[in-house]
Amino acid sequence: MMMFLLVIIYIAFISLGLPDSLLGSAWPSMYGELSVPVSYAGMVSMIIAGGTILSSFFSERVIKRFGTGAVTAVSVFMTAAALLGFSVSGSFPALCVCAVPLGLGAGSVDAALNNYVALHFKAKHMNWLHCFWGIGATTGPVILSYCLLHTGNWKTGYRVIGLIQLILVILLIVTLPLWKKTGQEEEKEEKVSIRLSELLRLPGAKAALASFFCYCSVEATTGLWGSSYLVMVRGIDANTAARWIAFFYFGITFGRFLSGFVTMKLTNRQLVGVGQAILALGVVFLVLPFGNALLLPGFFLVGLGCAPIYPSLLHETPVNFGARYSQAIMGIQMACAYVGTTFMPPLFGLLASHVSYRLFGFYLGGLLLVMILMVNLLNRKTGNQTGKL
Repeated sequence: MMMFLLVIIYIAFISLGLPDSLLGSAWPSMYGELSVPVSYAGMVSMIIAGGTILSSFFSERVIKRFGTGAVTAVSVFMTAAALLGFSVSGSFPALCVCAVPLGLGAGSVDAALNNYVALHFKAKHMNWLHCFWGIGATTGPVILSYCLLHTGNWKTGYRVIGLIQLILVILLIVTLPLWKKTGQEEEKEEKVSIRLSELLRLPGAKAALASFFCYCSVEATTGLWGSSYLVMVRGIDANTAARWIAFFYFGITFGRFLSGFVTMKLTNRQLVGVGQAILALGVVFLVLPFGNALLLPGFFLVGLGCAPIYPSLLHETPVNFGARYSQAIMGIQMACAYVGTTFMPPLFGLLASHVSYRLFGFYLGGLLLVMILMVNLLNRKTGNQTGKL
């Protein structure tokens, strides 16, 4: 029963990944049709991530009241409705309205499912869980690129992915009774709400929040502005750029699949260090002035380096802070992660519009450096040497 539920959680994470990579891949084709500046992608991204921050922050209360199964099903339905709304939007304000439920649909389910897997399954399953997110995130740009090639319309890509989400909603609704049969609902009801001030006093809590902030800033900035960097700085056409960005998400997906096996030999802490080193190499490839030959492997290496960092840090949450605090701190970790997603990509868009989009790789490198410092501080504060449950 538990393993079947894990399969359902994997499928739910595909649905989380599908819309995450769409905006950045589609934007080079969208902004001209909508008659807005290229930097307005940051505004849409901010609205989406703002909704996710809000739902993540209140995730503990929502999950306690309605249960993880119901929250998951409703959240995926909200994202499906939002994507279908994108597919019929003819103006930038309409796009912004649809961005609200897209963001709200992600936060609570993300925190709930991550905490459940961190508490009940080994590190390999956390990596494979986020591998399935990567499958969704990789598939999104591929579907979009296909639709652009054959129809010339980005709206078709959003419509197709919205319909896929609706199919996943039906599957989640059918399997709702499974959550109660596993006893998860009874387990969550025993937990008490914990004040934010209490959580922030935990050793290493602030460093953990900063680490998640920096990681998601790197990932979201790459996903949102990678295509625009390729088109505007490197002279690559929009259709090719969308396919190349898919390699970034493929790197994340493949890396998390591989990390599921590697974690049987290395600790979570070691995996984070390896990921940071690979990520640094990918960033170097993006900024080297040797034509475009290193760009595709560069985006792949950035994704490959990102792959083990996020799931490994998530899986350490009960180890670093204890099972009593894990759901509450998981929620604020998700919120801080999406604060990075909300503000750092738009900040790059603003900076690039006033200076140059050539700053893309250097911006990623600065965020990576801060993340390395914060992860090391987290490990020292928690005294965690094992890196495994």
